[in-house]
Amino acid sequence: MKSARWGVIALAAPLALLLAAPVQAADGNAEAGRVKANTCMGCHGIPKYNNVYPTYRVPKLGGQSADYIAAALNEYKQGNRAHGTMHAQASSLSDQDIADIAAFLATAPKHP
Repeated sequence: MKSARWGVIALAAPLALLLAAPVQAADGNAEAGRVKANTCMGCHGIPKYNNVYPTYRVPKLGGQSADYIAAALNEYKQGNRAHGTMHAQASSLSDQDIADIAAFLATAPKHP
């Protein structure tokens, strides 16, 4: 009986995350997102770019899943992901901005 309950919880958790996002990335406009993502590309669009503090390689976002990008931006916006710069950037984005940026980045070229 306990394993059935855990199975339901395991299925419900990802569904809850999808339902928590007010705007699905599918509602995004990639062309509008291209303009809105200019600031993002200042770090995420530079091949082999390292952040100064803390020092780490900045992930490239081109070709990532739009749903993943939208979920991540919403988590930064809500403060559930700890990164000061990303929280500051995402906190001013509207739901439509997030959907547009996610749609653009999903179609942007992948970087090595």
